[in-house]
Amino acid sequence: MLALTSEKVASLILKAREFDAKVEVDDPDPGSNASDDGMLSVLEDYADDPTFEELVSFLDSLNEDEQVELVALAWLGRGDDSAEDWDDLMAEARRAHNDHTATYLLGMPLLSDYLEEGRAKLEES
Repeated sequence: MLALTSEKVASLILKAREFDAKVEVDDPDPGSNASDDGMLSVLEDYADDPTFEELVSFLDSLNEDEQVELVALAWLGRGDDSAEDWDDLMAEARRAHNDHTATYLLGMPLLSDYLEEGRAKLEES
């Protein structure tokens, strides 16, 4: 039984998809009216990106068990191990746990895909 609810994982996957869609900043000084640039600036990865800040806040609000499960779920989805080895993944994630979980997870370019794939593998097993 996971400490993470399906709702929390689903919410994180959706928010991570928004973050994954970000691209490098094309215009470092966009116009004051977003409609002038066709609303493209919302897809650019600015330092004060609200999507990033929301994800960090969400991840930091999780307890240690939930953070460990997310890391293990991402590893499972990434193909580091199989669902049958879930206990081993959890043990490794617990050993690796530190105060930088949000930074670590958000550094994964395909985080939303990994979490979705990991969840699917766990549900199948």
